Amino acid sequence: MPRERAAPEPLDAVLAELRACRLCRDAPLYPPRLPHEPRPVIQATARARLLIASQAPGTRVHASGRPFTDRSGDRLRDWLGLDKERFYDGTRVAIVPMGFCFPGLDGKGGDLPPRRECAPAWRARVLAGLSEVELVLVIGRYAQAWHLGPKAAADLTATVADWRAILGQERRPRILPLPHPSWRNNGWLRKNPWFEADLLPVLRAEVARLAG
Repeated sequence: MPRERAAPEPLDAVLAELRACRLCRDAPLYPPRLPHEPRPVIQATARARLLIASQAPGTRVHASGRPFTDRSGDRLRDWLGLDKERFYDGTRVAIVPMGFCFPGLDGKGGDLPPRRECAPAWRARVLAGLSEVELVLVIGRYAQAWHLGPKAAADLTATVADWRAILGQERRPRILPLPHPSWRNNGWLRKNPWFEADLLPVLRAEVARLAG
């Protein structure tokens, strides 16, 4: 007799536990220990049909406690064709970064990579509660490596350039890779005009259907 599957955890309960997480400060799996008070940032409800799989909060997001409250967020909303009201409506858009807390700055003043404790501890549990999601926007190479696995190319440009094949794969939810909307990628955008000319119109049409 086949064994019954366990019922998924209520998403609200998972999120409440996640927001209280202090793993990277109190029991880090990898050095260094997070030097500041953790503040997990996530936006999700079980009704969302669009998922943004992002990187990790920066300094402004750490201060606000709300995802993409910075210049990157302004550019991302422009890419998506969403105003702030729809973007911050958790019943439309889930925003689940690879690292939920601001990881700190490197010696050059840039953000450190997402903390490696976060994804193994939380990602599967959160995604299991997002059963209505139809499209995942994977932003940056950390999210692309997690969600695409071996189908992610060796570098971000090659992965994003393969967006048609990735989006067209038979899977649910579908996946669309994107670069990070940071101002640090202005040069990348200039070198890859096909992103705005070819990918953005498809992205905006998908977003309008799912979260418009």
